[in-house]
Amino acid sequence: MGDFWQLSFDLGPLDPNAAEEICFNLGATSVTFVDAHDDPVLEPLPGEFRLWPTTRLRALFCGDRDPQDIVGALGEALDISANSLQIERIEDRVWEREWLRDFHAMRFGRRLWICPHHEQVTETDAVVVRLDPGLAFGTGTHPTTALCLEWLDRNIAAGQRLIDFGCGSGVLAIAALELGACEAHCFDIDPQALTATRENAAANGVQSRLTVYETADGLPPGVDVLVANILSGPLCELAATFGSLVRGGGSIVLAGLLEHQAADVTQAYGTWFDIHPFEVREGWSGLAGKRKTHALRA
Repeated sequence: MGDFWQLSFDLGPLDPNAAEEICFNLGATSVTFVDAHDDPVLEPLPGEFRLWPTTRLRALFCGDRDPQDIVGALGEALDISANSLQIERIEDRVWEREWLRDFHAMRFGRRLWICPHHEQVTETDAVVVRLDPGLAFGTGTHPTTALCLEWLDRNIAAGQRLIDFGCGSGVLAIAALELGACEAHCFDIDPQALTATRENAAANGVQSRLTVYETADGLPPGVDVLVANILSGPLCELAATFGSLVRGGGSIVLAGLLEHQAADVTQAYGTWFDIHPFEVREGWSGLAGKRKTHALRA
């Protein structure tokens, strides 16, 4: 069935940790959990298990593992019908070549560019962030990332300190540093995102000014800018935390929320920030504002 094949099924009442362990014991090379309905609102809080109302497990197996043997063993171990297990062949593709074909230099705002290593930007005042093929998730193609990049292009000032909360590839933090920020602090719950951030920072020569945190507890207070391109549920829960991290008069930029969620997120931040939508794109809203000085002791 090719070099790899994927087995997937709805978890239902099954214990996700037990199901994951069984898949690995049967030889899976990776196991992931996804929302079966692809609902972008139901994102877990930092540190929580990614369990949606309808969660689907996907396990990747090498092509030399017999699918029917795995299906039989998994069905018996989990006491589920083999008919509920879906097998999908994964085509052997040259991923870097496809990435090079699909990812081109992109401009955000007046001078900021996100660019693959094989392309050049010739404009004299261009500020260029380069991303490597294998680590370039979060390139700016998603509307929420684009909103944040354009805000940074317009607003980052020389010497500012920034937190990128939910950093993904690190593109926002690296862009801020290239635009003049003196230091950036990055956190994400995904270890692969932290690896990507480190590698991309090194590729852009800003690693000495960028610090990666495996837990949010170490993030420094009193920063000038905090940007969080994450979904609305975590945004609302993190309002007080973000209020404690941004200095009085400092800026906050929130993205990752759908337009109809903007009012709830704005209300959640009202104690600490004067915050308003600054742009809506393809149904996604970006919020930005200032830390209230009178709320420093809230």
